[in-house]
Amino acid sequence: MSKKIAIVGAGPGGLTSAMILAARGFDVTVFEAKDRVGGRNAELRLGEFRFDTGPTFLMLNFILREMFEEAGRNVDDYLSFTRLDPLYRLVFDDRDFRPSGDPAKMRAEIARAFPGQEKGLDGFLAAEKVRFEKLFPCIQKDYSTFGSLFSAPLLKAAPYLDIGRSVFGVLGKYFGEDKLKLAFTFQAKYLGMSPWDCPGFFTMLSYIEHAYGIYHVRGGLNSISAAMAKAAVENGAKIRLSSPVKRIITEGGAARGVELAGGGVFRCDEVVVNADFGHAATTLFDRGVLSKYSPEKMQSRDFSCSTFMLYLGVDRVYPDLPHHTIAFAADYRRNVEDIFHRKSLSKDVSIYVQNASPTDPTLAPPGKSTIYILVPVPNLDGGADWAAERPRLRELALRLAEERAGFRGLREHIQAERVITPADWRDEFGVYKGATFNLSHKLGQMLYLRPRNKFEEVANCWLVGGGTHPGSGLPTIYESARITSNLLCREHGVAFREPTFLGAKKEVSA
Repeated sequence: MSKKIAIVGAGPGGLTSAMILAARGFDVTVFEAKDRVGGRNAELRLGEFRFDTGPTFLMLNFILREMFEEAGRNVDDYLSFTRLDPLYRLVFDDRDFRPSGDPAKMRAEIARAFPGQEKGLDGFLAAEKVRFEKLFPCIQKDYSTFGSLFSAPLLKAAPYLDIGRSVFGVLGKYFGEDKLKLAFTFQAKYLGMSPWDCPGFFTMLSYIEHAYGIYHVRGGLNSISAAMAKAAVENGAKIRLSSPVKRIITEGGAARGVELAGGGVFRCDEVVVNADFGHAATTLFDRGVLSKYSPEKMQSRDFSCSTFMLYLGVDRVYPDLPHHTIAFAADYRRNVEDIFHRKSLSKDVSIYVQNASPTDPTLAPPGKSTIYILVPVPNLDGGADWAAERPRLRELALRLAEERAGFRGLREHIQAERVITPADWRDEFGVYKGATFNLSHKLGQMLYLRPRNKFEEVANCWLVGGGTHPGSGLPTIYESARITSNLLCREHGVAFREPTFLGAKKEVSA
């Protein structure tokens, strides 16, 4: 008889695990609190307009391709991809910069916007390529034991970690102008961290964008979640929507099943937790079960920033503006320090705007657009009154989108609107402290020091998602699911294929 597995949450990690484990013969049931799959990667619909709830950047497309292959499926049978160029548009107070994944175009663009700095690009691409190739094997293995910190891949990668240096500091090796450094360091926000605090080796995030591209998925990145759910069900998994889990049943220090909020108990051999880790640790286990990650100790952990979100359905299009635009606050560093150190709301903020409709006509009716605006803000430790701050920040975000990001007349064309605040992330989406990027990625919360894929506090309990190794972001969440699935298979003597060496991978663009 195949082992029964309960997966708590149908986010990217839970769905990846479901389709892989079902393909390998496990009896898989996924319990999702919402009425749709995806979690923070779900579809958000406002009448005739379709949005991604969370992630809008797809990087390392080959990892997604491999996850479908692990499940015995071809991703091209489910999804259609568009590689974006320019990668995005960056708006500073005195210039506009459009990075490209084509080195020749990128060199010319640097020469135009930052004359004399273009010579640093070749050094950046060469050095960060080596760093990425050394570090990539480290994110594909688990760190369940202290000895794993002395594994061959990690020891080989150690000289490339730039211990003691920040992402912004590392960029000084390649470029002299601060604003150009920011163009290669704002990606620290993907981890919910400041580029002045984020460990230096994460400089490879910007390299990944240039070397492997940024993609849009037709229908939005939420289409990935729908495709994974379809593949999982085709492989025999069961997905129960509108079925929130009240608690994880533990007996004798081991997970034995889940109790549903609506009543009923599901007994199983293993439990895979894809719920937000902070939320799971503080609400899904009986009092006293967890020690290392007790509610009191979770309070003192370091968490990422949050995001203030605007989803707008508008009755016009912006064909001349790129898919992704980031407009920096005039004093970007002060804005970042407000978010991460002072935990306060800045008077001037940075915004990200997605203008996906020119790339993808399926998101809105002809002549209309979906406009997605994200404002990085402090998590709920900041103590802001979001009921009071919501209208002020909405107005500020709309004004900046119009005046700084170039979306002229935006407010006059709004037909549908949804706002999500950090309090909403906590209350509606079960995100601990509203920290949308989960536990921060400081060195003391990574590898062996991050909650482990084979959860160290409860037997028969496994973690996937941004709160475990290797961390937040879609590609790393997918890898967390593969690591956990492989560990679980090893536990039960089920054969699996080890991940492919990076040098053997080929990026496929459409």
